[in-house]
Amino acid sequence: MNNLVKQLTSIEQRIGYLIHIKDSESWGNLSGFRDDIERLKKSIFDLDKEQLSVEIKKIDSGISFLEDRCEESLSSAERVRIVRSPLRFTLKDILENVYEEYTELGGEGETNIDPAMMVAKANIVRRIKNKPYTSSVMVIGQETGHGEEFRNGGSCKPWGNEKALRYMKVAETEGIPIHFYIFTPGSYPVEEYPGAAQQIARNLYAMTKLRVPMISAISEGGSGGAEAVGLSDFRLMFSHGYYSVISPEGAAAIEGKVKEGTKVPFELIEQCAKQLNITAADNYRLKTIDRVIKEQPLGAKSDDFAFFARVRSEIIRATDEVVLRTKSLRAFRAYEVKKRKAENPDEAPQIDIPWSLNKGELDRLLVLRSKKYREMALHGFGSQQVPGEKALKTMQHSIEQAYYVFRYDVLKNRQKQVQKVFKEVSGEGSVLLKRVSSPLTAMYDFFNRGAEKKSVRPMITSTAPTTDPLELTDTYTSPLANEDRTVTCPNAEKSGCRDLWLPDLYGEYCGVCENCGYHFPLEYQWYLKNIFDRDSIRVFNSDIYSRNPLQYEGFDERLQMARSKTGQGSGNLTFHAKVMDINIMVSTLYSNFRNGTVGSAEGEKFVQACEIAKRKKRPFLAYVHTTGGIRIQEGTLGVVQMPKCTMAVREYIDSGGLYIVVYDNNSYAGPVASFLGCSPYQFAIRSSRIGFAGARVIRETTGNDIPPDYHDAKNALKRGHIQGIWDRRDFRRNLYKALLTMGSPNLYYR
Repeated sequence: MNNLVKQLTSIEQRIGYLIHIKDSESWGNLSGFRDDIERLKKSIFDLDKEQLSVEIKKIDSGISFLEDRCEESLSSAERVRIVRSPLRFTLKDILENVYEEYTELGGEGETNIDPAMMVAKANIVRRIKNKPYTSSVMVIGQETGHGEEFRNGGSCKPWGNEKALRYMKVAETEGIPIHFYIFTPGSYPVEEYPGAAQQIARNLYAMTKLRVPMISAISEGGSGGAEAVGLSDFRLMFSHGYYSVISPEGAAAIEGKVKEGTKVPFELIEQCAKQLNITAADNYRLKTIDRVIKEQPLGAKSDDFAFFARVRSEIIRATDEVVLRTKSLRAFRAYEVKKRKAENPDEAPQIDIPWSLNKGELDRLLVLRSKKYREMALHGFGSQQVPGEKALKTMQHSIEQAYYVFRYDVLKNRQKQVQKVFKEVSGEGSVLLKRVSSPLTAMYDFFNRGAEKKSVRPMITSTAPTTDPLELTDTYTSPLANEDRTVTCPNAEKSGCRDLWLPDLYGEYCGVCENCGYHFPLEYQWYLKNIFDRDSIRVFNSDIYSRNPLQYEGFDERLQMARSKTGQGSGNLTFHAKVMDINIMVSTLYSNFRNGTVGSAEGEKFVQACEIAKRKKRPFLAYVHTTGGIRIQEGTLGVVQMPKCTMAVREYIDSGGLYIVVYDNNSYAGPVASFLGCSPYQFAIRSSRIGFAGARVIRETTGNDIPPDYHDAKNALKRGHIQGIWDRRDFRRNLYKALLTMGSPNLYYR
């Protein structure tokens, strides 16, 4: 009888699980099955054992049929609900069933630094020739918990991601692989130090060059929160998981322009979930992941022990593959790993592949990691290159590379070495000469003591007025100056500002209130014409354009409108320019094209600008006129621009480059949480706003209202997220000063 009661309880749980997935009791008559269970529970002692068994088998057969039907027709939104089920496995379940033993670091349970981020030093057993070998690994990932509210559903605070970074570096010091597990709907959107966006950027920047093998496995991958521990050498994904630029509910609220507090239509959520291409199959097709780990029908749960055996074999196999790629001698072992995978996917390969790497192998690991991310999302944008242009560009790049290496790395370094030797010899000679001549100097001073000082005729200098070359070039006036009306400064009530006449405000005053210094928004063309040397701008990569790789409904028309409005193919303008005859490379995200959002085309143009700046050894300026984040209509092809562009920035900075970021207007989300936020030199134009998420998202996530100045530049400066605030009228002067004082003194133009 006890077994029958257990069966009854199990079936009741399965019914509840199906109702959760379908978000409805009416599908497949689930409500009727639930009533049957309730009836049997009430009359359990009135029925004999055989009769009860027949009734349970009948219900079990019906539920099994419904489960098969549900699995066959799972929608993207239903997969999201599977991932969010409290019955689903968590990171702690993986630690207890995949690894032999583990020690949690940074505290346990509620006393953890951030309970949503779990870090553990663990051992995993590999069988090599039927003998067990224990290997140490660092396991890092979000912990959703089973109903534990303090876990915050796997939504990490900035200090949780900081903890993850700290132990990544411990793993690097110890030379052990890192296994990342991603269970997050997204990061917790707060700006308090170290800041949600800025900390994700720091994590990404460090992970680009961590000198250990890194494997990641995605269950729930929500945008920037996933990327905080997602950049890796091999990316696995569970078959019933999802990986997305934004939650389907968030996308539906944006697409449907749903007002806050209003329920988002169910049908719109379903549609957005499908269009975002969030499933494991979608992401494997888009090449944003490397392999899919198959789960049980309707998703693995915390007691699916066969599934955990499969996870163990897949994580070992992935680590072996990453390590093997770094080896010079690997052909036979690589073949054996592949063969074992085909023969028995649930069994880890029994091959001797040491996970410790020497210096040469680690160098190769970093090269392969860079190549992996450089090749991501190349099919997500369009290009209008003529036949043969690609080969011509490749040849041009090779010639430029050789020229600039010879000019700066060979000739310039030789010149510096000669100058250094000359200074050393000169310094030694001056000290020796001083010691020899000091007695004679002392005698001369003794006999001439008390002599009258000779009068010095004052030098006559020219008082003719000169033009300050660092003043704004004044070659462009905003069209807003043509309007004959006045505007009220937003600070008028607080600061007593007078109404401003537009021809003066947008002409002589450069869009700045003469009383309080409030900066009114200006179009990006004003900066291009006034900040850089006259006629020095040369745009490149205008042949790369944004397109609709996911065939997102209605997006082709919106892209066409953006092209007609701007005359540009993407929201990123890349160009060569000069500031006081110093050659620099510039990337500008501007509001006119899809609110400066970043997709595959924008990311590719940014990466190519980094590569040119690195090749030509020029400073690189990212001027952010506006960015609304990652473009949601490109799904994870947009998300991977975060690690891809950060990798390019890291390689540029490591080569000795000077990378400066200047924010203006509104700068939010993914770009700030990656390739912008990782810059050591970040500045903001006064009155700009910088952050991870807007007020509505913060309110819906945290339940708290934020003050009106929460994202203001002055608060970003107080939190240490930026290094200074610039007045628009001093942009050119401050930029020139930054070029001369920041970065390495060995920069070629110094």
